[in-house]
Amino acid sequence: MSKRRFVGAVGAVLALLGCGGSSSSEETPSLGEVTSALTQVTGFGSNPGNLKMWKHVPANMPANAPLVVAMHGCTQTASAYTQAGWNALAEHLKFYVVYPEQSSSNNQTNCFNWFEPGDTARGQGEALSIKQMVDKMKADHSVDGGRVFVTGLSAGAAMTHVMAAVYPDVFAGGAVMAGIPYKCATSMTSGFSCMSPGSDKTPAQWASLVRGAYSGYSGPYPKMSFWHGTSDYTVKNSNQNEGMEQWTAVHGIDQTPDVSDTVEGYPHKVYKDSAGTALVETYDLTGMGHGTAIDPAVKFPGTTAACGTAGAYVLDTNICSTWYVARFFGLDNSDTVAPTVSLTAPANGASVSGGVRLTASATDNVGVAQVQFLVDGTPVGTDTTPPYEATWNSAAAANGTHALVARAFDAAGNSTASSPISVTVSGGVSDTTAPTVALTSPASGATLFGSVNLTATASDNIGVSRVDFLVDGTVVGQGTPSGSTYTFPWNTATVSTGTHTVAARAFDAAGNSALSSSVSVTVNAAAERFTETFSQNGPDNPGWNLGEWTLDPSDQTGASSSKSLAGAAVPAFNTVTRTASVTVKLTASPRLTYWRKLDLSGANTSASVSFQVVVNDGTDTVVDSVTKGLGTVTESAWTQRANLDLSAYANKTVTLKFIVTAKDLSSTVSRAKAWVDGISVGP
Repeated sequence: MSKRRFVGAVGAVLALLGCGGSSSSEETPSLGEVTSALTQVTGFGSNPGNLKMWKHVPANMPANAPLVVAMHGCTQTASAYTQAGWNALAEHLKFYVVYPEQSSSNNQTNCFNWFEPGDTARGQGEALSIKQMVDKMKADHSVDGGRVFVTGLSAGAAMTHVMAAVYPDVFAGGAVMAGIPYKCATSMTSGFSCMSPGSDKTPAQWASLVRGAYSGYSGPYPKMSFWHGTSDYTVKNSNQNEGMEQWTAVHGIDQTPDVSDTVEGYPHKVYKDSAGTALVETYDLTGMGHGTAIDPAVKFPGTTAACGTAGAYVLDTNICSTWYVARFFGLDNSDTVAPTVSLTAPANGASVSGGVRLTASATDNVGVAQVQFLVDGTPVGTDTTPPYEATWNSAAAANGTHALVARAFDAAGNSTASSPISVTVSGGVSDTTAPTVALTSPASGATLFGSVNLTATASDNIGVSRVDFLVDGTVVGQGTPSGSTYTFPWNTATVSTGTHTVAARAFDAAGNSALSSSVSVTVNAAAERFTETFSQNGPDNPGWNLGEWTLDPSDQTGASSSKSLAGAAVPAFNTVTRTASVTVKLTASPRLTYWRKLDLSGANTSASVSFQVVVNDGTDTVVDSVTKGLGTVTESAWTQRANLDLSAYANKTVTLKFIVTAKDLSSTVSRAKAWVDGISVGP
């Protein structure tokens, strides 16, 4: 038998979504629920990638309107991805939307094949099919060829990289929602590694891959917007930094941000050229898992339409990525000019006490929507009409120096912060109590590599002003707050291989500080994930005990000529168990992904047949299983079991077991058969 296995962008492990504070339990709409907003288009070219094309055409379209190509993630459909809100925004701003759609005949989990060389080269496969969709829109509608953009989630995000790289003459911009850099992977096996832990290349190495996609091209490349959840365990968020490095290098600009601010509370960085044009931007979505960020509570400016509908992998995280991406693309032609704002009172250097009147002046080319006043980065008041003012109760603040800022917003979402001023509070809280702080991750003894989130919890009787993270006693970064939790993504490549200490220090406004207990961790850049694909001559890794499991001689993959591991138990008036096992050294936050195919048959009511995956660190624990009494379980196609949580065994050496068991004391008919392949264990 033959099989074609795919990781999908990101794909292969989309079954698990870890997004703090967001629900992914809502059902994805079926195609019939939302296709009224989409029209299927056929006959759009040779379509070598065998994709489907759907479009959304708003009413009363003007001539030379923009076009956005939006690509869904694995397990999704075109209609499901309309939940991101692109159609509603298109109605308001008047642009066309095209939704390419993958089919299960190309990829069993509906992932765009971002890692297949035949689908990611100019003039070939799925990339050419998507380009032909753009050509069809230009032929059928009045499309501005200079304002064609592409965006996508997950596998669609990885394919966004592809389209921007191989067709820079077609696309003016791209927006990547949890994606993987162009040509990180050129096979299924390397796709696993790109997803996690990711691939670390220099900016120049990444850029050369893009420039090699269209040999001889000397024109401009698309501007790029990157969005990624810091708690994304499907696609390591280090891929965002690698993507930033790839495209800043393509544009010939450095990797030092020209703007570092927060948008809706999330860290945002902008990279500009010498003329001040924003060419690359990044959003670190603190605490978010794998998905596209939306905010249904927000209406698109000037409309009653909400920013998206929460669902599977479309996550309500209080920031509307669709709106901010549209503005980055320049689709909002009504207002791209930010307000001006300055604090007018109190004076810089003033001593204040009690109730303090904060005032600001602000102007905008269209109109100021609101002015927000912040003390030490925390909002203390908002005013929507001039004169803009608020009252700050400094008596509740700690005695000492505080920073005041005013931020003005217009109706289009443009915002500007004033220059900060410093004031000294007296008559406030005499605060001599230091904060409390505890480092919560990584765990003591953890082995780390790649980008690792350092997290700590902190509290204070008045309030925590900041939390710094220290490695070997040196501050490496300041944590981004989410409630009482502070997170900083630490690039372990900045330190040498070996043992290091990690700690957190919390500060309050009065200058009191406290240092957490430190933990010792080991940085090992060579600590790659465990992968097993069973080559021609046996397992690729040492430590296997195959027992009575065997390499299936009939099960070739073609691309890598690997085999699968097959186990069978036929009881015949008996109980039979077959076990294959391997010893694995786990790292921090380990997760198991593997492919399986089952043929379980219980011939009578007293029979029992099962397949189990077991982890043993002294005691057997079942982490995945299928059991059947009377009846059958037949998987005719390969099934991927993705992101099984093994965190209980972090940093341990364990035995991973694959077990088939059959019990039948009254016949010879029952059987338990299983095939496993593509085993991967890593963070």
